[in-house]
Amino acid sequence: MNSPRFASAWASAAGWEDALHAIIAELPRLPQANLGFLYVSDHFAFALEPILTRLRQHTGVLEWVGATGVGVLGTHGAALDAPGISVMLGAFPLDSFRVFSGRKPLPRDFAPYAALVHADPLTPDMSELVQDMALKVRGGRLAGGLASARQQAFQIAGEALTGGLSGVAFNDQIQTLTGVSQGCSPLPGSWRITKAQDTLIEAINGRPAVDVFREAAGPALGADLRRAVSSLLVGLTDDDEDRRRFAARRIVALDVRTGRIAINESVEKGQSMVFLQRDEAAARADLARMLGELKAACPHPPKGGIYVSCASRGGVMFERDDSELEMIREVFGDIPLAGFFAAGEIAGDHLFGQTGTLTLFV
Repeated sequence: MNSPRFASAWASAAGWEDALHAIIAELPRLPQANLGFLYVSDHFAFALEPILTRLRQHTGVLEWVGATGVGVLGTHGAALDAPGISVMLGAFPLDSFRVFSGRKPLPRDFAPYAALVHADPLTPDMSELVQDMALKVRGGRLAGGLASARQQAFQIAGEALTGGLSGVAFNDQIQTLTGVSQGCSPLPGSWRITKAQDTLIEAINGRPAVDVFREAAGPALGADLRRAVSSLLVGLTDDDEDRRRFAARRIVALDVRTGRIAINESVEKGQSMVFLQRDEAAARADLARMLGELKAACPHPPKGGIYVSCASRGGVMFERDDSELEMIREVFGDIPLAGFFAAGEIAGDHLFGQTGTLTLFV
Protein backbone atom coordinates (compact mmCIF):
# COMPACT_ATOMS: atom_id res chain seq x y z
CA MET A 1 0.00 0.00 0.00
CA ASN A 2 1.81 3.12 -1.24
CA SER A 3 -0.91 5.76 -0.89
CA PRO A 4 -3.76 6.21 1.60
CA ARG A 5 -7.36 5.21 0.93
CA PHE A 6 -10.47 6.49 2.70
CA ALA A 7 -14.12 5.78 3.53
CA SER A 8 -16.56 8.04 5.38
CA ALA A 9 -20.05 8.23 6.86
CA TRP A 10 -22.16 10.93 8.52
CA ALA A 11 -25.40 10.73 10.48
CA SER A 12 -27.67 12.99 12.50
CA ALA A 13 -30.03 11.52 15.08
CA ALA A 14 -31.54 12.47 18.42
CA GLY A 15 -29.63 9.75 20.32
CA TRP A 16 -25.96 8.79 20.04
CA GLU A 17 -26.70 5.07 19.69
CA ASP A 18 -29.06 5.72 16.76
CA ALA A 19 -26.50 7.99 15.09
CA LEU A 20 -23.71 5.46 15.60
CA HIS A 21 -25.88 2.61 14.29
CA ALA A 22 -26.52 4.66 11.13
CA ILE A 23 -22.79 5.37 10.79
CA ILE A 24 -21.89 1.69 11.10
CA ALA A 25 -24.57 0.72 8.56
CA GLU A 26 -23.40 3.35 6.07
CA LEU A 27 -19.61 3.14 6.52
CA PRO A 28 -18.03 1.28 3.58
CA ARG A 29 -15.65 -1.53 4.45
CA LEU A 30 -12.04 -0.43 4.13
CA PRO A 31 -9.47 -3.23 4.37
CA GLN A 32 -6.23 -2.28 6.15
CA ALA A 33 -7.82 0.83 7.72
CA ASN A 34 -5.56 1.92 10.58
CA LEU A 35 -6.52 5.51 11.44
CA GLY A 36 -9.93 6.97 12.21
CA PHE A 37 -11.15 10.57 12.23
CA LEU A 38 -14.11 11.14 14.55
CA TYR A 39 -16.19 14.28 14.99
CA VAL A 40 -19.02 14.18 17.50
CA SER A 41 -21.70 16.75 18.26
CA ASP A 42 -21.35 18.23 21.73
CA HIS A 43 -24.82 16.78 22.38
CA PHE A 44 -23.03 13.41 22.53
CA ALA A 45 -19.83 14.51 24.32
CA PHE A 46 -20.82 12.50 27.38
CA ALA A 47 -20.72 9.33 25.25
CA LEU A 48 -17.32 9.82 23.61
CA GLU A 49 -15.70 6.80 25.23
CA PRO A 50 -18.48 4.28 24.39
CA ILE A 51 -18.61 5.69 20.84
CA LEU A 52 -14.86 5.13 20.48
CA THR A 53 -15.13 1.64 21.96
CA ARG A 54 -17.87 0.58 19.54
CA LEU A 55 -16.08 2.06 16.54
CA ARG A 56 -12.91 0.18 17.46
CA GLN A 57 -14.89 -3.04 17.79
CA HIS A 58 -16.68 -2.58 14.46
CA THR A 59 -13.79 -1.30 12.33
CA GLY A 60 -10.75 -2.85 14.00
CA VAL A 61 -9.13 0.60 13.88
CA LEU A 62 -7.33 1.36 17.15
CA GLU A 63 -5.95 4.87 16.46
CA TRP A 64 -8.46 7.74 16.45
CA VAL A 65 -8.26 11.54 16.34
CA GLY A 66 -10.96 14.21 16.29
CA ALA A 67 -13.00 16.63 18.35
CA THR A 68 -16.40 17.67 19.58
CA GLY A 69 -18.24 20.40 17.70
CA VAL A 70 -21.45 22.38 17.95
CA GLY A 71 -22.17 20.65 14.67
CA VAL A 72 -20.58 17.99 12.45
CA LEU A 73 -20.41 17.46 8.71
CA GLY A 74 -19.68 14.77 6.15
CA THR A 75 -19.71 14.20 2.41
CA HIS A 76 -23.49 14.26 2.14
CA GLY A 77 -24.67 16.29 5.10
CA ALA A 78 -24.07 18.87 7.79
CA ALA A 79 -25.94 19.86 10.93
CA LEU A 80 -25.01 22.94 12.95
CA ASP A 81 -26.53 23.14 16.43
CA ALA A 82 -27.85 19.59 16.06
CA PRO A 83 -26.75 16.14 17.31
CA GLY A 84 -24.67 14.01 14.94
CA ILE A 85 -21.52 11.98 14.29
CA SER A 86 -19.06 12.09 11.38
CA VAL A 87 -16.43 9.40 10.74
CA MET A 88 -13.69 8.90 8.18
CA LEU A 89 -11.41 5.87 8.05
CA GLY A 90 -7.97 5.97 6.46
CA ALA A 91 -5.73 3.14 5.32
CA PHE A 92 -2.20 4.58 5.56
CA PRO A 93 1.29 3.11 5.17
CA LEU A 94 2.10 1.67 8.59
CA ASP A 95 5.05 3.93 9.38
CA SER A 96 3.55 7.12 7.92
CA PHE A 97 1.75 8.63 10.94
CA ARG A 98 1.84 9.09 14.69
CA VAL A 99 -1.01 10.16 16.98
CA PHE A 100 0.16 12.60 19.65
CA SER A 101 -1.07 14.67 22.59
CA GLY A 102 0.26 16.31 25.74
CA ARG A 103 0.18 12.87 27.35
CA LYS A 104 1.85 11.18 24.37
CA PRO A 105 4.42 13.44 22.64
CA LEU A 106 5.71 12.74 19.15
CA PRO A 107 8.74 10.40 19.21
CA ARG A 108 12.05 12.10 18.49
CA ASP A 109 12.81 9.78 15.57
CA PHE A 110 9.60 10.73 13.70
CA ALA A 111 9.93 13.63 11.23
CA PRO A 112 6.49 15.29 10.80
CA TYR A 113 5.88 16.76 7.35
CA ALA A 114 2.17 17.55 7.87
CA ALA A 115 -0.18 17.43 10.85
CA LEU A 116 -3.91 17.55 11.49
CA VAL A 117 -4.51 19.05 14.93
CA HIS A 118 -7.34 19.81 17.34
CA ALA A 119 -7.12 22.05 20.37
CA ASP A 120 -8.95 23.24 23.46
CA PRO A 121 -10.46 26.72 22.91
CA LEU A 122 -9.88 27.61 26.57
CA THR A 123 -6.11 27.05 26.41
CA PRO A 124 -4.27 30.36 26.96
CA ASP A 125 -1.99 31.74 24.22
CA MET A 126 -3.40 29.38 21.59
CA SER A 127 -1.97 31.43 18.70
CA GLU A 128 1.53 30.95 20.12
CA LEU A 129 0.91 27.22 20.63
CA VAL A 130 -0.16 26.88 16.99
CA GLN A 131 2.94 28.75 15.82
CA ASP A 132 5.17 26.52 17.97
CA MET A 133 3.57 23.37 16.56
CA ALA A 134 3.93 24.69 13.01
CA LEU A 135 7.68 25.07 13.57
CA LYS A 136 7.88 21.37 14.41
CA VAL A 137 6.21 20.37 11.14
CA ARG A 138 9.02 20.25 8.62
CA GLY A 139 6.78 20.69 5.59
CA GLY A 140 4.83 23.47 7.30
CA ARG A 141 1.51 21.77 6.53
CA LEU A 142 -0.47 22.26 9.72
CA ALA A 143 -4.28 22.23 9.64
CA GLY A 144 -7.23 21.63 11.93
CA GLY A 145 -9.38 23.51 14.39
CA LEU A 146 -10.41 24.25 17.95
CA ALA A 147 -12.95 21.89 19.48
CA SER A 148 -16.27 23.58 20.21
CA ALA A 149 -19.11 22.95 22.63
CA ARG A 150 -21.77 24.72 24.64
CA GLN A 151 -20.12 23.41 27.80
CA GLN A 152 -16.92 21.30 27.88
CA ALA A 153 -15.12 20.81 24.55
CA PHE A 154 -13.10 17.64 23.98
CA GLN A 155 -10.34 16.54 21.63
CA ILE A 156 -9.73 12.93 20.63
CA ALA A 157 -6.22 11.55 20.35
CA GLY A 158 -6.53 7.89 21.25
CA GLU A 159 -8.84 8.99 24.07
CA ALA A 160 -11.02 11.95 25.03
CA LEU A 161 -8.85 14.87 26.16
CA THR A 162 -9.12 18.47 27.34
CA GLY A 163 -6.49 21.22 27.31
CA GLY A 164 -3.66 21.97 24.93
CA LEU A 165 -3.29 20.60 21.42
CA SER A 166 -3.32 17.09 19.96
CA GLY A 167 -3.68 15.31 16.64
CA VAL A 168 -1.92 13.16 14.10
CA ALA A 169 1.36 13.90 12.33
CA PHE A 170 2.30 12.45 8.94
CA ASN A 171 5.73 11.97 7.42
CA ASP A 172 6.56 12.86 3.82
CA GLN A 173 4.90 9.70 2.49
CA ILE A 174 1.57 11.49 2.92
CA GLN A 175 0.84 14.51 0.74
CA THR A 176 -1.75 17.08 1.84
CA LEU A 177 -3.01 20.42 0.58
CA THR A 178 -4.93 22.93 2.71
CA GLY A 179 -7.00 25.88 1.52
CA VAL A 180 -8.43 28.70 3.64
CA SER A 181 -11.62 30.60 2.85
CA GLN A 182 -12.04 33.69 4.99
CA GLY A 183 -15.71 34.20 4.25
CA CYS A 184 -15.31 37.93 3.81
CA SER A 185 -13.67 40.49 1.55
CA PRO A 186 -11.43 43.46 2.48
CA LEU A 187 -12.90 46.94 2.15
CA PRO A 188 -10.73 49.56 0.43
CA GLY A 189 -7.90 50.93 2.54
CA SER A 190 -5.05 49.51 4.58
CA TRP A 191 -4.56 50.76 8.11
CA ARG A 192 -2.10 50.62 10.98
CA ILE A 193 -2.98 50.53 14.67
CA THR A 194 -1.18 53.45 16.31
CA LYS A 195 -2.55 53.16 19.85
CA ALA A 196 -3.85 50.02 21.56
CA GLN A 197 -4.38 48.39 24.93
CA ASP A 198 -5.17 44.67 25.27
CA THR A 199 -8.26 44.11 23.06
CA LEU A 200 -8.93 47.83 22.56
CA ILE A 201 -7.97 49.60 19.32
CA GLU A 202 -7.75 53.23 20.39
CA ALA A 203 -6.24 54.93 17.33
CA ILE A 204 -5.74 53.97 13.68
CA ASN A 205 -3.33 55.99 11.54
CA GLY A 206 -3.21 58.50 14.39
CA ARG A 207 -6.98 59.06 14.42
CA PRO A 208 -9.71 57.81 16.77
CA ALA A 209 -10.50 54.23 15.75
CA VAL A 210 -14.27 54.76 15.54
CA ASP A 211 -13.79 57.66 13.09
CA VAL A 212 -11.71 55.46 10.78
CA PHE A 213 -14.25 52.64 11.13
CA ARG A 214 -17.13 54.96 10.20
CA GLU A 215 -15.19 56.21 7.17
CA ALA A 216 -14.26 52.69 6.00
CA ALA A 217 -17.86 51.48 6.39
CA GLY A 218 -19.08 54.07 3.87
CA PRO A 219 -21.97 56.55 4.07
CA ALA A 220 -24.84 54.05 4.46
CA LEU A 221 -23.30 51.73 7.06
CA GLY A 222 -21.36 54.54 8.70
CA ALA A 223 -24.64 56.24 9.55
CA ASP A 224 -25.89 53.09 11.31
CA LEU A 225 -23.07 51.89 13.56
CA ARG A 226 -25.17 49.13 15.13
CA ARG A 227 -25.70 47.53 11.70
CA ALA A 228 -22.08 48.20 10.73
CA VAL A 229 -20.78 46.30 13.75
CA SER A 230 -22.94 43.28 12.87
CA SER A 231 -21.73 43.09 9.27
CA LEU A 232 -18.08 44.23 9.41
CA LEU A 233 -15.02 42.62 10.97
CA VAL A 234 -11.45 43.62 11.71
CA GLY A 235 -8.75 41.73 9.80
CA LEU A 236 -5.38 41.64 11.55
CA THR A 237 -2.44 41.03 9.24
CA ASP A 238 1.33 40.90 9.22
CA ASP A 239 1.53 40.88 5.43
CA ASP A 240 1.21 44.37 3.94
CA GLU A 241 1.55 42.98 0.41
CA ASP A 242 -1.22 40.36 0.40
CA ARG A 243 -4.47 41.83 1.73
CA ARG A 244 -6.05 38.34 1.81
CA ARG A 245 -3.66 37.13 4.55
CA PHE A 246 -5.60 38.31 7.56
CA ALA A 247 -7.07 36.87 10.73
CA ALA A 248 -10.70 37.97 10.93
CA ARG A 249 -11.78 39.12 14.38
CA ARG A 250 -15.24 40.11 15.60
CA ILE A 251 -15.96 43.65 16.77
CA VAL A 252 -17.26 43.31 20.32
CA ALA A 253 -18.11 46.96 20.98
CA LEU A 254 -17.68 50.55 19.82
CA ASP A 255 -17.29 53.43 22.26
CA VAL A 256 -18.27 56.57 20.36
CA ARG A 257 -17.39 58.77 23.35
CA THR A 258 -13.74 57.61 23.56
CA GLY A 259 -13.39 56.59 19.90
CA ARG A 260 -12.23 53.07 20.80
CA ILE A 261 -13.07 49.71 19.18
CA ALA A 262 -13.03 46.46 21.19
CA ILE A 263 -12.40 43.17 19.35
CA ASN A 264 -12.06 39.54 20.47
CA GLU A 265 -8.24 39.48 20.20
CA SER A 266 -5.36 41.29 21.85
CA VAL A 267 -3.74 43.88 19.57
CA GLU A 268 -0.50 45.82 19.57
CA LYS A 269 0.65 49.22 18.42
CA GLY A 270 2.08 48.99 14.90
CA GLN A 271 -0.09 46.09 13.71
CA SER A 272 -1.51 46.32 10.20
CA MET A 273 -5.22 45.78 9.71
CA VAL A 274 -8.09 45.97 7.24
CA PHE A 275 -11.83 46.20 7.66
CA LEU A 276 -13.81 43.30 6.22
CA GLN A 277 -17.25 42.93 4.70
CA ARG A 278 -18.90 39.67 5.80
CA ASP A 279 -21.98 38.38 3.98
CA GLU A 280 -23.09 35.31 2.03
CA ALA A 281 -22.09 36.71 -1.36
CA ALA A 282 -18.55 37.44 -0.16
CA ALA A 283 -18.34 34.05 1.56
CA ARG A 284 -19.48 32.15 -1.53
CA ALA A 285 -17.10 34.05 -3.78
CA ASP A 286 -14.14 33.41 -1.49
CA LEU A 287 -14.97 29.72 -1.01
CA ALA A 288 -15.22 29.30 -4.80
CA ARG A 289 -11.82 30.98 -5.15
CA MET A 290 -10.26 28.68 -2.55
CA LEU A 291 -11.71 25.54 -4.12
CA GLY A 292 -10.52 26.60 -7.56
CA GLU A 293 -7.00 27.20 -6.29
CA LEU A 294 -6.94 23.82 -4.52
CA LYS A 295 -8.15 22.01 -7.62
CA ALA A 296 -5.48 23.68 -9.74
CA ALA A 297 -2.84 22.62 -7.20
CA CYS A 298 -3.98 18.97 -7.01
CA PRO A 299 -1.75 16.69 -9.14
CA HIS A 300 -4.68 14.25 -9.38
CA PRO A 301 -8.17 13.90 -7.84
CA PRO A 302 -7.97 13.93 -4.02
CA LYS A 303 -8.61 10.70 -2.12
CA GLY A 304 -10.27 12.24 0.94
CA GLY A 305 -10.59 15.40 2.97
CA ILE A 306 -11.22 17.10 6.31
CA TYR A 307 -13.34 20.27 6.33
CA VAL A 308 -13.34 22.56 9.37
CA SER A 309 -15.89 25.37 9.27
CA CYS A 310 -16.37 28.14 11.80
CA ALA A 311 -19.42 27.77 14.05
CA SER A 312 -20.55 31.19 12.75
CA ARG A 313 -20.78 29.81 9.18
CA GLY A 314 -23.11 26.97 8.13
CA GLY A 315 -26.72 28.07 7.98
CA VAL A 316 -25.83 31.24 9.91
CA MET A 317 -23.95 32.59 6.90
CA PHE A 318 -25.20 30.46 3.99
CA GLU A 319 -28.63 29.33 2.86
CA ARG A 320 -28.21 25.91 4.53
CA ASP A 321 -25.82 24.13 6.89
CA ASP A 322 -24.58 21.97 4.00
CA SER A 323 -24.13 24.78 1.44
CA GLU A 324 -20.33 24.67 1.78
CA LEU A 325 -20.31 20.90 1.26
CA GLU A 326 -22.43 21.31 -1.85
CA MET A 327 -19.78 23.64 -3.29
CA ILE A 328 -17.01 21.18 -2.35
CA ARG A 329 -18.86 18.32 -4.10
CA GLU A 330 -19.32 20.45 -7.22
CA VAL A 331 -15.54 20.81 -7.50
CA PHE A 332 -14.20 17.49 -6.16
CA GLY A 333 -17.15 15.08 -6.39
CA ASP A 334 -18.25 12.72 -3.62
CA ILE A 335 -14.85 12.22 -2.00
CA PRO A 336 -14.78 10.70 1.51
CA LEU A 337 -14.89 13.64 3.89
CA ALA A 338 -15.45 14.42 7.58
CA GLY A 339 -15.33 17.55 9.68
CA PHE A 340 -16.95 19.81 12.23
CA PHE A 341 -18.00 23.35 13.11
CA ALA A 342 -15.16 24.80 15.18
CA ALA A 343 -14.37 27.55 17.67
CA GLY A 344 -11.37 28.55 15.54
CA GLU A 345 -9.61 27.19 12.47
CA ILE A 346 -5.93 26.33 11.99
CA ALA A 347 -3.88 26.50 8.80
CA GLY A 348 -0.14 26.90 8.46
CA ASP A 349 1.07 28.82 11.51
CA HIS A 350 -2.14 30.83 11.89
CA LEU A 351 -5.20 30.54 14.10
CA PHE A 352 -8.16 31.89 12.13
CA GLY A 353 -11.76 32.76 12.89
CA GLN A 354 -14.84 32.95 10.65
CA THR A 355 -13.13 30.68 8.09
CA GLY A 356 -13.55 27.36 6.32
CA THR A 357 -10.40 25.22 5.90
CA LEU A 358 -10.31 22.21 3.59
CA THR A 359 -7.43 19.73 3.90
CA LEU A 360 -7.12 17.26 1.05
CA PHE A 361 -5.17 14.01 1.02
CA VAL A 362 -3.66 13.80 -2.45
